[in-house]
Amino acid sequence: MQNKENKRIWLSPPHMSGNEQAFVNQAFESNWIAPNGEHINGFEQELTNYLNPNYFVTVLNSGTSAIHLSLLLLGVTDGDEVLCQSNTFIASVNPVCYCGATPIFIDSEADSWNICPEQLELAIKDRIKLGKKPKAIIAVHLYGMPYNVNAIQSIAESYDIPVIEDSAEALGSRYKTEKCGTLGTLSAISFNGNKIITTSAGGALITKDKELKQKAVLLANQAKEYTTEYLHNHIGYNYRMSNVLAGIGRGQLQVIEKRVEARRAIYSLYKEQLSSIEEVGFQSEADNSYSNRWLTCILLPKSSDKEPLRVLLEQHNIESKPLWKPMHQQPVFKNSMSYINGISDMLFNKGLCLPSGSDLTEEDQFRVISIIKDYFSS
Repeated sequence: MQNKENKRIWLSPPHMSGNEQAFVNQAFESNWIAPNGEHINGFEQELTNYLNPNYFVTVLNSGTSAIHLSLLLLGVTDGDEVLCQSNTFIASVNPVCYCGATPIFIDSEADSWNICPEQLELAIKDRIKLGKKPKAIIAVHLYGMPYNVNAIQSIAESYDIPVIEDSAEALGSRYKTEKCGTLGTLSAISFNGNKIITTSAGGALITKDKELKQKAVLLANQAKEYTTEYLHNHIGYNYRMSNVLAGIGRGQLQVIEKRVEARRAIYSLYKEQLSSIEEVGFQSEADNSYSNRWLTCILLPKSSDKEPLRVLLEQHNIESKPLWKPMHQQPVFKNSMSYINGISDMLFNKGLCLPSGSDLTEEDQFRVISIIKDYFSS
């Protein structure tokens, strides 16, 4: 039997509600195992009801697929430029390359850690001056924290550039009264195993435009036209979610508010307990924002604290992770253009993601807190 004091504490494990099995059993009993069936329609409708009844949802096999299809629906192609938040996971950016387009990286603002409006507008003006008006902007709600939607949208509208909202980490978050996932021209959500709710693997594309929804479904189904013969007028993709995974999603969505509440409580306890450590910082939540606090991340007093603390936690069987390594630091993008103010570099150098799963017990959280306090007291 595993010692309670040394059991593995994961960063963000799947947290099943117990409601999922009935939906999965129904999929098996009806023999709808493929990317078709009533759970797909049901999950899409329930997501629509949760996010905003005026929007249309297409469930897919990943959030990455949702970003890729969003770019295609906006006409992004070879030679185009897309402005991307540098402080993110690479899945936000890879689809730009799938399209043959070029990512241009934009640094962060200090408070939300998301795309900086000043650097964004500077980049737009610069690219237009060079005759390369960007085709789209990809803005990310990092760790569930909404980006500065008003500022970004105002800039995007001024230059007539559509925004793809990467809400992969932000289901359950809000900006003002609007739910994240409904704030872009097109929006993407992820249901990966580590997300606030999961379908094991999966994602969704959200739009207010019914015609774009129909085009997304077509492209996600190998662009097979709705005829009895196998007719294809476009290149398509095998991106649709399966009926089985959609069933898991329906069970998970029933507890979304409980999951958000749990993660916010975990963040609050970390902040209460660790704010006494001089210079430890946290990701700010603006008055007009409500974060699902998907992951609680701390900024350490010195860059030299990050790896020793991570190793110490691992020695106690506790998983923690550095903040995302900025895209402008990635070897694969070493020749890419970037508009940098130093914020995302600082965040990467000093930041650590702490265990934040919605099933984290208070006892286990105090294990994590105690080790961090001991590290700094010694």
